[in-house]
Formats: sequence, structure tokens, C-alpha cells
Amino acid sequence: MLPRTDELAEVLLDLGIPHEDINDLVRMRRRVTDDPELRQFLERSVDELVRGMGEVGGPVDLPDLDWASGPLQRCFPVYVFVAALPATRAYHRECGIPSDVSRRTLADLGRNMAVHRRRYGRAGVQAPWWLIHHFRGELYQLGRLQFERSRLGERTAAGLDVGPGSPCLNLHIPDFHGPLTPAAVERSLALAREFFPLHFPEECYRVVTCHSWLLDTQLRKYLPEDSNIVRFQERFRIARAETEQADTEPVQFVFGDPELPVEGLPRRTAVERAVGDHLRAGGHWYVGHGWLPFGGTG
Repeated sequence: MLPRTDELAEVLLDLGIPHEDINDLVRMRRRVTDDPELRQFLERSVDELVRGMGEVGGPVDLPDLDWASGPLQRCFPVYVFVAALPATRAYHRECGIPSDVSRRTLADLGRNMAVHRRRYGRAGVQAPWWLIHHFRGELYQLGRLQFERSRLGERTAAGLDVGPGSPCLNLHIPDFHGPLTPAAVERSLALAREFFPLHFPEECYRVVTCHSWLLDTQLRKYLPEDSNIVRFQERFRIARAETEQADTEPVQFVFGDPELPVEGLPRRTAVERAVGDHLRAGGHWYVGHGWLPFGGTG
């Protein structure tokens, strides 16, 4: 189920795994394959992950490795995703997904591990639940942005001419991928307008949604009108206002650790000053919910 030891390193490199983690992951492979209980746990996890491959919003309940500890527990999802990789790639081929899109999409596993190392200083997978979307064919990296095949919820659909349950594309902004320039955003949207009607012609996407702290309009009080974030916000129409505070969201994405003390947050960039100064003044941040029309007709 897992690649041979001499092949595993190459597979990990293709998935964008940080170089400093590869030797340990190759070494720990033997612990997974030689332990009958771990091997059975891996098989059950992969079966659960690939069941209903390509289904939008299908329930996936990966079992917890709560009886293990240390690096193996933190990194075990890597082996699950690697073992599921042949099924994911087969689905991509079936849909005609270009190899470069497939590679960049699945390399989010390595990005996720880089986020974990930035926060904790050690190897691990930060959010295995998030990567389920990638390895089940629901999410694709197209240029600067990621687009997830999804369906509208009742609150987001309110006020739109498409109802709850209608297909939509959730837009995500990955870390470690350069500035969010207007040109990069426009290119990603153009790629998406070509990509989804071509590879998922039976699905009609008329709306792109985004749920992110980057859409909190309070940022406009701190950033210039021509900043990348403000110009990104201007693309979207507000779907609804959020009342639940989400102060840790910008702290996590801007500074790498949501638990950092507010008083000591750096002020090196305009965004860092905006996030930190607002919190130090007693303000709060919220996740913004926006949408924009999408040109793909299916």
C-alpha cells in the first residue's frame, strides 16, 4: 500500500514535503508496515478516505490515532495520504486534470507540514481534515488560489438568485505562495472559469464564495486603498455579517501562531500593524463572508 522505502522519498518530494522531514518519514515507514495493528489502521483510514472519491461534501470520518504518541502520531496522516495517492491520481486522470494542476494541488500536504513546523518547530501535519478535500478530488490549486467544489448553505445563499444546496466554488488563499496581487487573483479566476466547465461539465457553478478574515471590512481602516487586501475585498459582495469573534484567525495566518500574546505582536508590515494594533486597542476581528458571480456555465 505504501511505496517501497527507496521510492517513498521521491513521492514525498512530489508532495512538497519539507526536506528536513523526509529522512524521518522514510525511516518511520518501517514502523507502520511492520506493525500489524498500525498497518490495519492505515488500511482502514485509506478505505475511509477514498470511499466516494470525487463526491462533493461526502462524510469522511478518519479514525484517530489516539493510542500512539510522538512523531509517528503527528505524521501518520502523511502515510494515509501517500497510500491514498494512487486512487487520487486515478480520479484526476479520469477527470482529465492536467498533471501540473494535480501536482500543485496535492503539494498542499507539504505546505501544511511547513505551517506545523513554523508553529511548533517540529514535524507534523497541521490540519489533516483540511487535506481530505485535496485527496478526494474536491479542491484544486489554480494559480495563486484554491477552489473547492462545494454547495451553498442557507445563510450564504440568502439574497442570491441561486438557492441553498446549489453548486458553488469555495475560494481559499493558501500560505507560502507570494503576494495576493490583483493580477494573480484575476489569473486564478480566469483559470477556474476554464477549468471547471472542462473537467466537471455536469456541474454548473454560478457563484464563488469566500469565508475569510481577509474579508473583514475593518481592514480598510488600516490599509491603503490600493493594497492587495483591499482590492481583493472589492471583488466580493457581502453575503452576511458575522457576529462571532475570530481574533485568532489573523494572528494565526499573519504571525504563524494563534496563541501569541497580543502585546508582543510585531509591527514590521502594514498588515502586521493592522492586526496587532486593532487587537491592542480592544478591537476584534471577524471572518467575512462574500461572494462573486462566476462565469463558468457547465
